Amino acid sequence: MVTRLYTHPIYLEHLTPAGHPERPDRLRAIQRVLDDPAFSALDRVEAPMGDEEAILYAHPQAHLDRVRDAIPEAGLAAMDADTTVSPKSWQAALTAIGAANAAVDDVFEGRADNVFVAARPPGHHAEKATAMGFCLFNNAAIAARHAQRRHGAERVAIIDWDVHHGNGTQDIFWDDPSVLYCSTHQMPLYPGTGAKSETGVGNIVNAPLAPRTGSDLFREALLSRILPEVDRFQPDLIIISAGFDAHHRDPLAEINLTEEDFDWATGQLMERADRHGSGRLVSLLEGGYDLQGLAFSVAAHVRRLMKG
Repeated sequence: MVTRLYTHPIYLEHLTPAGHPERPDRLRAIQRVLDDPAFSALDRVEAPMGDEEAILYAHPQAHLDRVRDAIPEAGLAAMDADTTVSPKSWQAALTAIGAANAAVDDVFEGRADNVFVAARPPGHHAEKATAMGFCLFNNAAIAARHAQRRHGAERVAIIDWDVHHGNGTQDIFWDDPSVLYCSTHQMPLYPGTGAKSETGVGNIVNAPLAPRTGSDLFREALLSRILPEVDRFQPDLIIISAGFDAHHRDPLAEINLTEEDFDWATGQLMERADRHGSGRLVSLLEGGYDLQGLAFSVAAHVRRLMKG
């Protein structure tokens, strides 16, 4: 079982204001935990920079231009109240896209069984034409389109267990039956979307969880609502929007999961990838803002990916 890890020093140079939860220390915490000898078998590859054309798989040219034009020569610039860019944010965002697309190439071309991409900025809040929620471009959506365009994937499933609903991914694929988007998330919570009634053209499956929900209800949501839809859809590729902010230590939400829950959920999705898509699975880092909770959860997730 070959599990590949993509990351890059440029991700540390996407800067945010002091006290901002989406900060470079998140990746440092992940790097430290994955430097443990238990992860020596990880196939570590420096993430390649993507090209601007890939952004247009999921976003219009006007959005690309808006983000690029917002990049400051020095200091920080605000895209909105939560979303900031700095001088190296453009390179970081392009390299996050490059890593996601390279991961798709790897699982389709046999270089890896599965891939974890430890990148920032995250992506699942980025709508077709709006940067928001710490996100500039929607990495998961771009990767799904890349799988379809380059590898002929007919059906791609994106499973999002970030504690915040991936409004951006839902927006991009709202009327596209070739992509299944499934999300567990706390509700009510930012960004305010993700009700069960939001179903697109039957390709959107939301499983909102009440505050202070724990492991049992999270697992039940996957078993009863999401995994049966994945089995019905029979995806050629599974992409995980892997946010770890549903961990009980996280400061931005109140879903009380443990790293064992992420281990279990990873195993469940690996089983579906084996069943329907020759094991092809790509995991993209989204949220997770308590450094210890994030590190322990990523370790559990990657350990499960490596076990097969």
